[in-house]
Amino acid sequence: MSAPTASAAGGTGEIGDDGEPGEITVHRCTVTVVRRGGWSWGPEPRGLVRQVVEALPDLLADHFAERLAADGPDVEITEPLTVTVRPGRDGRPGRTAGGGPPVEVHFAPVPMVELPADAPTADAVSFEESFAAAPDPWTAPSPAALFAELAERGELDALLALLPDASVRAYLLALLGVDDTAAARLLAELLGRAHAAAPPPAGPHGEAARSGPAGLLPERLRAAVAGADAADLPRLLADFLASADRAEAVRLARPPAGPYDPGAEEPSGAAGGTGAVRTAAGASTAAGVRTTGEVQVWSALPFLLAGPLARIGYLDAIGPALSGVELAEDAPLFAAALAYKVLGATARGWRRVERDSEAAAAFAGLSSPLDEDRLTAFARQARPALPVLDGVLALSVCRGHDPADPLLLTGADDGLLLLDAQGMFPIAWTTEAAGLLPHWQSCGRPPVLLCAGPLPPGTLRDLASAGVPFLTGVRPLRGDPVARLPWRTPLWSAPGAAPDMRLAAELPAHAQRCADLVTALVTERRAVPLAQDGGLERTVTLAAALGLSTIAWTLWRERETPDPLLALDRFADLEATVRFEAAAVRVRVPMGRRHADLLRGGLLADVPDVAWLGGRTLTFSAG
Repeated sequence: MSAPTASAAGGTGEIGDDGEPGEITVHRCTVTVVRRGGWSWGPEPRGLVRQVVEALPDLLADHFAERLAADGPDVEITEPLTVTVRPGRDGRPGRTAGGGPPVEVHFAPVPMVELPADAPTADAVSFEESFAAAPDPWTAPSPAALFAELAERGELDALLALLPDASVRAYLLALLGVDDTAAARLLAELLGRAHAAAPPPAGPHGEAARSGPAGLLPERLRAAVAGADAADLPRLLADFLASADRAEAVRLARPPAGPYDPGAEEPSGAAGGTGAVRTAAGASTAAGVRTTGEVQVWSALPFLLAGPLARIGYLDAIGPALSGVELAEDAPLFAAALAYKVLGATARGWRRVERDSEAAAAFAGLSSPLDEDRLTAFARQARPALPVLDGVLALSVCRGHDPADPLLLTGADDGLLLLDAQGMFPIAWTTEAAGLLPHWQSCGRPPVLLCAGPLPPGTLRDLASAGVPFLTGVRPLRGDPVARLPWRTPLWSAPGAAPDMRLAAELPAHAQRCADLVTALVTERRAVPLAQDGGLERTVTLAAALGLSTIAWTLWRERETPDPLLALDRFADLEATVRFEAAAVRVRVPMGRRHADLLRGGLLADVPDVAWLGGRTLTFSAG
């Protein structure tokens, strides 16, 4: 029923949405027609349903006429109201339903509750929510939970090796006093790096320089660490952290600017001063979180990314990663940046249309669109957490890569973007080739196809020196160690390698797909256009590309070459109705071919514990 009107005894009653006196507001109505006996619904099966729906406003107005005409307070029916209509029965007068036979109407008795004068509007909660128990408060898991899970899978060492020193120190500070075992593992990583970068022995007798890793430790720990092997180091450090006071432990996380200084002060904030930046950034994001209501969005595509990202553990890593740098409440800002990557293109590199801002806010669970300055501030604050998310994504893709398949490498936004050629799954995005070598090794050292794009200087030289077997049509610079291949177009490879010439035939198609992907997700769509640092931009680009690639691979790999841009083009205009409830966020998409494909591919499964939705479950339905 969409706001029908009906006459009431003593006045006019209207079933509407504005909740004014003399009106009946129906939140949800379900009409069920049951046929008993006979074998046919007649020439017009839906006619009886239409008659009941048309008659229902008048029936409600007659039944509640006394309430509509009275001047008393508003009332609310808190239990289901059952109206039974039996057409075609004699013996009791009744209304006619759309000109049909007499009807017999029964209203089940229900209690009514008086609403206070300051009661919220009619759409504050749904009928089902009024009976639901309040959900338990949700707290983002700590980084200790994430690191423990990675350790169980045997991937913690690989992840820590990918993190820059600043990120390792930030999480070390967050874990001190919370999980000394995990903190000791991060401290061991820092000491190992300091040992690798330490200067050679300083004295004639080979004593270590005071600026080496031993010089960073307190006196009572130096002797034990000096004689310990790498396997015993985390245990020794965990014992020390358990007995040391916080000030002494925090000093170990400081950059190696010199010998251990017992008089140094603890840095402000658990993440080295993050709190001061948050104060300058503005109010907490939690104040704008949407908990009730319903909103229409022009594109459901951002919501479709959640399932694929949850499958690889990326979604579960967002909360702990941000919690470790005191940004758990700002998880909706990360979600909004992710949504912008699959919504409309940004005009002039920074301008957005209103419908994109509204869709991103709905995906992030916010009641109003975000201010760009808040996104920019978040991009600056979240820098230590972003490598953790990038590492989780890279480890997942590398784990599933077939070493027989090539990798694709292209220049993008003053960096290098590495992708899996089968499905265009993104792996990593770094500023130089050296940062890609661990991923190449994790993938089984496959051949690499360098696609056209602005490669940073020295890329070919770095790849060749690392023994990477590459093939490229990009013209090398003078001094690059490459070998010219006999081919119909200019083609070069790493010296001494015997490239598979079948890859040479595939290179142009791969290069075009890479160029299209960079144009669509990097050039045309900017998540944080005002940020000076591109860390958040790259992180959400990788996440969005992985979600799109997974959708395309799941739905179309059997009939065409899967490509993330297929998912972007085919689902960008899939509208949705998003309803926010206390324990869930429900996304309803129109029924049709696209919904059927998504349902059949398992891409509409529930996604529990979404960090930016306060731990609520994201559900999908059709309607």
